[in-house]
Amino acid sequence: MSQIQSMTGRNQTPVSEFLLLGLPIQPEHQNLFYVLFLAMYLTTILGNLLIIILIHLDSHLHTPMYLFLGNLSFSDLCFSSVTIPKLLQNMQSQVPSIPYAVCLTQMYFFLCFADLESFLLVAMAYDRYVAICFPLHYTTIMSLKLCLSLVVLSWVLTMLHALLHTLLVVRLSFCSDNVIPHFFCEISALLKLACSNTHVNELVIFIMGGLVIVTPFLLILGSYVQIFSSILKVPSARGIHKAFSTCGSHLSVVSLFYGTIIGLYLCPSANNSTVKDTVMALMYTVVTPMLNPFIYSLRNRDMKGALRRVFCKKAILFSVSW
Repeated sequence: MSQIQSMTGRNQTPVSEFLLLGLPIQPEHQNLFYVLFLAMYLTTILGNLLIIILIHLDSHLHTPMYLFLGNLSFSDLCFSSVTIPKLLQNMQSQVPSIPYAVCLTQMYFFLCFADLESFLLVAMAYDRYVAICFPLHYTTIMSLKLCLSLVVLSWVLTMLHALLHTLLVVRLSFCSDNVIPHFFCEISALLKLACSNTHVNELVIFIMGGLVIVTPFLLILGSYVQIFSSILKVPSARGIHKAFSTCGSHLSVVSLFYGTIIGLYLCPSANNSTVKDTVMALMYTVVTPMLNPFIYSLRNRDMKGALRRVFCKKAILFSVSW
């Protein structure tokens, strides 16, 4: 702690690195949590890689829904890789520093993949809406061209949005205080350390936050209002069950992702608790990307079928080779 204080005590010296305070964990529990987060990260990587490989190998999954799901899994994989490796490194470091340029790079990719997940969840909601409300026209509406356009548009918009915030942070000056009370370079935590005017940054965050988070969430809600309205008109109990089963996985992921973000940014605690913010951020950066593969593999009949077919094919090829 004395090293941190000595590094932050320099007045009006341009900051070349930041110090990440990390998680509020007692020193005696540090190794236990290190192993836990390492296991969660490996599970996230393996789970999302498995989904990407299954979608690539099984022709039955070459559909719009799984095109979006493959991109979502890639986004989750990258989203975790932006923050967790540095968190694990800092948990084993006496002075958990991060260079200025690396901090801005981490912030850029964090914003990029967080936004990408939001846009992909909208595209998946639209896919479910068309599948249930217009089943006879599904293949016509959800053409390969439209699906690829939605994916490319999602990538382009997220990269531009993340670049905008990054460039606005670059113009700020950081002087004496370089301690970030977080486990990664979160944009609002960075703005609190700036010794120059941040009004433009805050205004852009407010406006773009509505466009990138609130608008997609409302679009998803609107899609499911239409879906549930259409489901209630289905006379068959089997049809209702099938419709709900196709939406169950997506709804679970939407609830996890937006639930934690709304809890963090739209329902602030009364005392502006840093610990609460850190724990909530941990939920959507570590826990949610890890749970998504389980949600789609355990609740999705197509994914389980693809897993069986791939393993059966490998087993047959192995037996023939012998």
